Amino acid sequence: MRAKVFILLFILILGVNCYSQVKPFRFGVTVAPNLAWISPDTKEYKNDGNQMGFSWGFIADVTLTENYFFKTGINMDYLNVKLEYPDSIMTLTDSVSGIMHRKHKLQYLEVPLTIKMRTNQFGKIAYYGEIGLGTAFNLKAKSKDEFFPKDDQNSINFEEDIKDDITFMKESLIFGAGLEYFIDNSTSIIIEVTFHNGLSNILKGENKISLETQRAHLHYFQLNVGIMF
Repeated sequence: MRAKVFILLFILILGVNCYSQVKPFRFGVTVAPNLAWISPDTKEYKNDGNQMGFSWGFIADVTLTENYFFKTGINMDYLNVKLEYPDSIMTLTDSVSGIMHRKHKLQYLEVPLTIKMRTNQFGKIAYYGEIGLGTAFNLKAKSKDEFFPKDDQNSINFEEDIKDDITFMKESLIFGAGLEYFIDNSTSIIIEVTFHNGLSNILKGENKISLETQRAHLHYFQLNVGIMF
């Protein structure tokens, strides 16, 4: 089914490009700070605060009509989120229960597929919006943990590789709005804000105490600054 969709899209692109006065393809690079948080669906799991991260990537606009584009690319996303939940850890003598404050440090390779809708130029500036999907693949996952044992005010701090606790793939719904400042007929500087609304669960496994399945969605805002050629 997905193959048929891409074939139809390719035929559409070839057809409409014959009539468009805009360049059929444009490429660019972007850098972006991001602000991420986690939305848990498991009982007694809580978001533990918004966290800053960073992204960079390559983007491509494929012209559909003069003001509509198919936008894709490759993004390298470094996302940080914090989660609070009941947990237990092993000490030298026993298993200790308490509350875990875990900072997830996640690295994803994302392939966005969106439709970009742009206005006509007002002088050297054009505005646009976009909507679509983002498929991302987890490359690294590490944690910075602060564990508070039950009935003890002293915390235990440690770091772990948690790649086995994170799903390999995540899906997001992408909304964006921005502007292009045209330096010449084809080269432009872009400034854009996007919201990536997590659709899929990013956690694996069960809670050690309740044995409930761990479920949470990752969301983030991103401020993209780049240049298109």
